[in-house]
Amino acid sequence: MVKMSFKLFTLLTLLTISHMTFALTKITASVDDNPMMSNESIVLTVIADDNVERDNLDTTPLLKDFIIARTEVSSQTSIVNFKTSRTTRWQIVLIPKQTGNIIIPALSVDNHYSKAISLQVIEQSKAASFQKRDIFITAELSANDIYVQQLVTLTIKLHIGVQLQRGSLTEPSLTNATIEQIGKDIESDGIVNGKRYRLIERTYAITPEQSGELTLNTPMFSGDVMVQSTRRSGFLNFGETKPINILGEKLTLNVRPIPDSYPLNANSSWLPSELLTLHEEWQPDSSMFKVGEPITRTIMLTAAGLDKSQLPEITMNAPNGLKIYPDQAELNSNLTKERLISQKRQNFALVASQAGEYTLPKISISWWNTVTNKYQQAELPEQVITVLPNKDAPLPPVANIPLNEHNLTKSAVKNNGELPHTAQTIIVEKASYLQWVFLALWILTALGWFGHIVYLKRKTLHNSNRVIFKHINNNYLTLMAACKQNDAEKALSLILPWLNNINSHADGTEISSLATAIEMINDESFTCAINDIQQHLYGKKAKETKWVGESLLKVIQQINTSGIPTGPSNKFTLNPK
Repeated sequence: MVKMSFKLFTLLTLLTISHMTFALTKITASVDDNPMMSNESIVLTVIADDNVERDNLDTTPLLKDFIIARTEVSSQTSIVNFKTSRTTRWQIVLIPKQTGNIIIPALSVDNHYSKAISLQVIEQSKAASFQKRDIFITAELSANDIYVQQLVTLTIKLHIGVQLQRGSLTEPSLTNATIEQIGKDIESDGIVNGKRYRLIERTYAITPEQSGELTLNTPMFSGDVMVQSTRRSGFLNFGETKPINILGEKLTLNVRPIPDSYPLNANSSWLPSELLTLHEEWQPDSSMFKVGEPITRTIMLTAAGLDKSQLPEITMNAPNGLKIYPDQAELNSNLTKERLISQKRQNFALVASQAGEYTLPKISISWWNTVTNKYQQAELPEQVITVLPNKDAPLPPVANIPLNEHNLTKSAVKNNGELPHTAQTIIVEKASYLQWVFLALWILTALGWFGHIVYLKRKTLHNSNRVIFKHINNNYLTLMAACKQNDAEKALSLILPWLNNINSHADGTEISSLATAIEMINDESFTCAINDIQQHLYGKKAKETKWVGESLLKVIQQINTSGIPTGPSNKFTLNPK
């Protein structure tokens, strides 16, 4: 037990003495590649023969001629035959800022200095350099001379000729510009100067917001590649990784300002494009339409060299009697032969409230042709459409009330007592009270009591018929049922027949359109209910939701009770026989 304790004490003593006598004595520095290619990286390895803090190495002198991409620090301690050795290793990934001979200055750690290294940087564009590179980046712009807010595409191709463990690409950068990747990365294989590479292609859409000569910084690749290890042990060969950074070339972009000849105003915006067109389609495909039937006009705006977010709004105006229900625009972009093609597609539902000819004004969009450097306008010419009466529209049915002196119509009198299908029932007022008094006096006092009884009976019969006519209405009951069942089409088809049944205009005027009904009733709730049901039936997107008839039901109940506003009375009185 004592012997074992003595040995342990001796070992601890030797370790303590070794630690006390070990100290930093030298700093060494080396690079993994010399000469090297421009825009590529080298690994500067600095080794100190002691365990020191990572921040003890001053890398500030490197910033003059290099970009420091990343720094990795590791420490190692080993004990062999009671002898302790310690090392601290810095691996610094450097990218030179210029070509030619560059001096990596001496670096210091706790007042110990490494030796300076002379580094030769060769221009990347030399043909012979491609044969030596394992990884490189190419960058190409679709155009170098453009206008402000004109879209240009940047195509990046990463060539990988070694086994890659991991890697990533940064985004390109340009001051005061919008940059957005188009689509996904495209992978393929290719051969450059007899060497096979794995290609990763990425495309960006760049829209500069300022004019002048601008410098575009292309992406930088950062990753780790597999290299053959220098360590060999028996039958095993160990693979190692090497950090690598590749900097893309800087590209110059000349951006022109908006030409003075371009008419900027409230009705036109700046649209630089290689090609811009307007196209339209009609459904149904006919120049003759019917009242109440929805007409779909599809307008397509196509532009080359513009992003879909830059496409202007399509507006369409219509004359009185024609309502327009625009759908939400559909936007699409596709990259074709390094050119971005964007399209806006918008549907407009048109519904005519009455027959006639309608003139749709022309639609024009101003743009600047970047190919010819001229101002142009894309136009859809003025359109004239003809809307015919709709013979298939349901007509208001005739109330099933016996013909008598209480419900004769003015139209029936004009047609020798024959009641037309579209006639409105006009209530004829009875003789006044004075006439009955005169009759009672004329018959004699003895017959006064009998005449008074007859008068009361006739008055009761008259009021009863009026109530029956106003409230017993099959169209009204069917309309209420359609609203409760949320049946939009059936409810809309019954509105005019119901209104014509309760219309009390003595001149027999028929309510032939919803526009006339809205104007005659002049009620905001009724107008909103009609617009809502039309939007549901004729708007493309609105049909995706269910129509609820509660609002329309409340309005028709109110109107059916109060009646249609008529202004001054149009009733007439027939002379008694």
